[in-house]
Amino acid sequence: MAQITKKALAASLKKLLREKPLDKVTIIDIVEDCEVNRQTFYYHFRDIYDLIDWIFLTEALVSIDDKRTYATWQQGFLEVFHYVLANRSFVSNVYHSVSRDQLERYLYSVTYDLLIGVVEEQAAGMRVREEDKKFIADFYKFAFVGLMLDWIRQGMKEEPVKIIDRLCVLIQGDIARALDKYRID
Repeated sequence: MAQITKKALAASLKKLLREKPLDKVTIIDIVEDCEVNRQTFYYHFRDIYDLIDWIFLTEALVSIDDKRTYATWQQGFLEVFHYVLANRSFVSNVYHSVSRDQLERYLYSVTYDLLIGVVEEQAAGMRVREEDKKFIADFYKFAFVGLMLDWIRQGMKEEPVKIIDRLCVLIQGDIARALDKYRID
């Protein structure tokens, strides 16, 4: 029952963000749209920003769950782009508001989860320190998220597939080369 209520509150927030900017949406707006009382909202979330975090963490992480390999990272990253497009008004409102850091945290988290799986797979059979593997995943995470944030800032006009294709050309074999440079065996 709690998940149903949380999903309903999330749907109401997304609906309201199609009509007005985040800084104009109140908890009263959300609960009235959702037809629950304020206490119900506060039972599940501290504030609107907590709801935004929940939306990002629950909706989008599902899309990359099985895409954390070298052969599938492109599909995983494409899924993140598709999530952003499917939730364009929500993401744009969050991006252009004071809660932009929530969007960035979400993108960094999802992208890191995807990339560390790729790095771990590519490091199989190599002795590479964990901190070096994390450094490689972080490096690519910042590059990927930077591209996505710029894409959002520019209005999400370029086709995600084109961005992914260009990324593939750019980093083909680079993760394996980086791991080879950090080998300790």
